[in-house]
Amino acid sequence: MDRDGILKNSEEKLIYDQLLGLHRKLGTAFSENFNRSIPFTEEVFDRWERAKLLGFGEGTSIYDSAFVFGEVTVGKKCWIGPFTIIDGSGGLTIGDFCTISAGVHIYTHDNVMQTLSSHVLPIVHDPVTIGNNTYVGPQSIIAKNVNIGAFSVVAANSFVNKSFDNYSIIAGNPAKQIGLVKINDNKIEFEYFKEK
Repeated sequence: MDRDGILKNSEEKLIYDQLLGLHRKLGTAFSENFNRSIPFTEEVFDRWERAKLLGFGEGTSIYDSAFVFGEVTVGKKCWIGPFTIIDGSGGLTIGDFCTISAGVHIYTHDNVMQTLSSHVLPIVHDPVTIGNNTYVGPQSIIAKNVNIGAFSVVAANSFVNKSFDNYSIIAGNPAKQIGLVKINDNKIEFEYFKEK
């Protein structure tokens, strides 16, 4: 793309050159210090500061590319990854020490009935709760009106449309419980159910 055709005056070109210089400087620093290359917005905006501004718990971070809507409560020391959708329009509570991996979508509403009824019926809102110490794997989707218990694991690419108890291993589309998380004196084991 020819930026000269977009940048109309010397002041715009100067600002562009300064931003490009900042991006190169920050990019080099992230590469040297953390061995990573990240988008410019992630270089500029602090994940932990954003979490604080959103009222999330101490030590929680959320990437700049994450979308946050509605009433969302997040506990301490959580990691909310890039390209996530965190929808609290129906009320969303995420406990302490949780991981919401890259690309996860959590929805507390849907407009299925509204669409099917030519907008006669309203959008449906129902809350979602994710318990403490729960790991939600990449690209998973959690639908409205779902409670996921504490110390649970949701496998990558799962579609969770019903609730699960504490210590559950959850996987699939639609998701089902495939095992149990067992914790004893900080020793963690996964017990998988036998196929029937």
